Amino acid sequence: MTFEEARAQFPVLERLAYLNAGTNGPLARATVDALVEQAQRDLEDGRNGTTYFERMLELREVARRGFADVLGVDPARVALVESTSRGCSVVLAGLGLTSEDEVVTTDQEHFGLTGPLYATGARVVLVDADEDAILDAVTPRTRLLATSHVLWTTGRRLDVDRLKRDSGLPVLVDGAQSAGAIAVDVGQVDFYTVSAQKWLCAPDPAGALYVRDPDSVRVQSPSYFSQESYERTGEFVPHESSARFDAGWIGVPNLAGIVAALGTHPVWRYERAAETAARCRELLEPHVEVVTPPGHSTLVSFRPPGDPTELVTQLAERGVVVRELPGRNLVRASCGWWTNDDDLQRLVDGLRDG
Repeated sequence: MTFEEARAQFPVLERLAYLNAGTNGPLARATVDALVEQAQRDLEDGRNGTTYFERMLELREVARRGFADVLGVDPARVALVESTSRGCSVVLAGLGLTSEDEVVTTDQEHFGLTGPLYATGARVVLVDADEDAILDAVTPRTRLLATSHVLWTTGRRLDVDRLKRDSGLPVLVDGAQSAGAIAVDVGQVDFYTVSAQKWLCAPDPAGALYVRDPDSVRVQSPSYFSQESYERTGEFVPHESSARFDAGWIGVPNLAGIVAALGTHPVWRYERAAETAARCRELLEPHVEVVTPPGHSTLVSFRPPGDPTELVTQLAERGVVVRELPGRNLVRASCGWWTNDDDLQRLVDGLRDG
């Protein structure tokens, strides 16, 4: 598949310089066609019967295998969840943390991670978004390290393998800005979450959770899909696999869209996205302060000379879609493998003319 053929899957790119996959990726024609086709089938044939439920179960497993391919892991270690936030909540609720425990995280995390962290009642230790700072904060009370692989703010990539190796502690990774954007090697990390509506361009809600050892986490919020068998009393035997953490029903049209979306990404996606992010940085540096370290991710965050809210609005009026990071005086451009030079030039022209 050539770049032009791959890019042509996304009709929105015909009009907009769409640089916001860090929030929601563009939808491909095949993804929407799959959604609509399944919804039409449901309209005409109903949502019932053996064939319907067998198709639902089959699509769940195809999606599970697709997420496993993205992470390079065994599908048996992947749960289907709605988002990274849900994945983080599943893990944190199941670890049994108390006020006697500490969790080390950074001051650059999304609420999708920090909210569930605070809800555990454990002491949350906030440190600079730096591997040394995280490791230096470890004490005998530390039960978990929790951080993003790629920070949603600055786009910096953290060495999560080092955190696991040097601490020996369980590590929970928010993969919202990494899975589908950069090549991911989960390695020995214990928990890794995926937001599929971002860089994987899936319909939302859609996500996944990798759990290296399912027995290390208690099932605190079981769905119907969590159990291998159950009694009338509610007692149940959980699946041996990480499917025990599946978050529940996913509509069949949405499942069809997720599977289609996972099939839209060319084999050269990571190399192309990295090159595009480097080019974006090169074009921006004469005009703004770029805060994303070179070569770290497909996010390019920058500090504009003026008001970021006004800039994002002005750029949107010119058909350039970027994201303001509220309270941080930053604007973020998301460079996907589908981004071309014209998209980047439109961003730079909007900055210069504004």
